[in-house]
Amino acid sequence: MTSGLQAGLKNRHLSMIAIGGVIGAGLFVGSSSGIATAGPGILLSYALVGTLVVLVMRMLGEMSAANPTSGSFSAHADRALGRWAGFSIGWLYWFFWVVVLAVEATAGAKILEGWIPAVPQWGWALIVMVVLTATNLVSVGSYGEFEFWFAGIKVVAIGAFIVVGALAVFGVLPGVDSDKAGLGNLTDHGGFLPNGPGAILTGVLLVVFSFMGSEIATLAAGESEDPQRAVTKSTNSIIWRIAVFYLGSIFVVVTLLPWNDPSIKDKGSYVAALDSLGIAHAGQIMNFIVLTSVLSCLNSGLYTASRMAFSLGQRGDAPKVFAKTTSRGVPMAAIVASVVFGFVAVFFNYKFPDSVFLFLVNSSGAVALFVWLVICFSQLRMRRIIQAEAPEKLVVKMWLYPYLTWATAALIVFVLGYMLTDTEHDGRETVLLSLLVAAVVLAIAFVKEKVRGGRTTAAVEDEAEAKSKDAVKAP
Repeated sequence: MTSGLQAGLKNRHLSMIAIGGVIGAGLFVGSSSGIATAGPGILLSYALVGTLVVLVMRMLGEMSAANPTSGSFSAHADRALGRWAGFSIGWLYWFFWVVVLAVEATAGAKILEGWIPAVPQWGWALIVMVVLTATNLVSVGSYGEFEFWFAGIKVVAIGAFIVVGALAVFGVLPGVDSDKAGLGNLTDHGGFLPNGPGAILTGVLLVVFSFMGSEIATLAAGESEDPQRAVTKSTNSIIWRIAVFYLGSIFVVVTLLPWNDPSIKDKGSYVAALDSLGIAHAGQIMNFIVLTSVLSCLNSGLYTASRMAFSLGQRGDAPKVFAKTTSRGVPMAAIVASVVFGFVAVFFNYKFPDSVFLFLVNSSGAVALFVWLVICFSQLRMRRIIQAEAPEKLVVKMWLYPYLTWATAALIVFVLGYMLTDTEHDGRETVLLSLLVAAVVLAIAFVKEKVRGGRTTAAVEDEAEAKSKDAVKAP
């Protein structure tokens, strides 16, 4: 055992991780409910959340370019706000991803069982988890290679979907005569906002969680050949990534078909769009793409959870064994612990789907917004710290600091507040249960702080900074 991660991720790995990180399986399977709720106006919901993610990622990019670390925003919160903040948000984020492991493993198992029913669904979930655990245990390079191809398939598939769909919308796709396609679908069926402007905000609640994963590139940068360059590049490119993959593909869906077409709800938005073009086996094609997205999300989820556990172990906020790595720079204990909790969650999904597992899903649902809020407050403080200690490290800067940071934080608080009024889509339950779990973690953090004893803030900050810097070694 050693105590450092290794720089095993190549630049091409980081580039694809950054691109693939914003394309979750939720984009494919969750967009139909958003379209049904807001109509073509769902484009504004995606644009609003996309803008929010761009701003949050800009703040995270500023801090991570100055101090690339596998703990990312948790390590920055530790330094900027105090040990309680780094501890709390780190464990909440870990909890979010181990629950995601169970959700994605089950989703992938359903698809695979449909193809090969001889293997039961729980068996497929087990196989998928074991294979990707083995991948992560080999080396960070093997994780990067798998993710490079998984993300590559997603990117090519969405790119092809946008090109083919756009050609059909403008009536220039050879061999296809789609009688439903056209820009008129944006306004002809009850207007651009058929359910009123309030549906835009409801749409935000339905799509916001499909954006989680954008921050993975900043965690992975700590194990790359050139961390600062990797963070800067992924931060600067997120605008076009969200514009193309989210807004571009959803625009194609709502122009290929009327928003209230029953097939969108019955088959899913992307399958319905492909079917409308008469493309053979559209459902199976999309199932393959969704399976790829699920495997990508599982692969990255396990990587992300283990690196957060590793960082927490380094800072003394998790068992010290989590901070130990193998000779290949793999935090084995952190990976095994994360996947064990993932397996337990899979068990709950099959044994108690409507009680224990539903609680796990809802109680982790608002963690994305909590993470983004902590990033805002961390950046407000970290900018001053970086300017005082090493201003040359400010290679990425948040726009209109501090005004835009405060505006972003206010928008996140507004979305959380609006969720409390949403009883139709479980928004209120999600926020309340997530707040309950957050309160428990915060209580543990403050008790832990009391046990540590009353040290000065400066001493705590200096220790946090020293421990949060990963000993990244060249292979």
